[in-house]
Amino acid sequence: MRIDTETFFVGLADEMNAHPEEFRVLGDCDMVAALVMRRAEGDFAVRITFEELRCAEAVEIPAADAALADFYLDGPDEMWRAMFDDILEHGTASGRLTINSLALLGTDIRLRGADPMGVDKFSRFNQTLQEYLDGAARIAAAA
Repeated sequence: MRIDTETFFVGLADEMNAHPEEFRVLGDCDMVAALVMRRAEGDFAVRITFEELRCAEAVEIPAADAALADFYLDGPDEMWRAMFDDILEHGTASGRLTINSLALLGTDIRLRGADPMGVDKFSRFNQTLQEYLDGAARIAAAA
């Protein structure tokens, strides 16, 4: 599974938007997040916009533009792959491979942002982001 493509993240958005009932319990989410995967051959970054119970947009951006999001998560490609491998194996991220654990530990994937109110959105909405990312397991199962 190629995780470093806009197509992958648009697929996650389509999966989320097809199942709003799964996100209703988490409540409305209004945030713009960016994910940055650092790679030797060049970084990959994606901006993900959440509005209410849906993902309004997932678009590839230059890594330098990640700072324009409410917050961004920045780390090596290997850690992002480890998280998605865990999602595929267990159906959801588990243990220290959840996005919350990875960001809070701050050793591999770091939570960043210029505006404290924007960074706070990670704390408020990280479960919505995790459920969105966990959609990778449902996409793989359907393939």
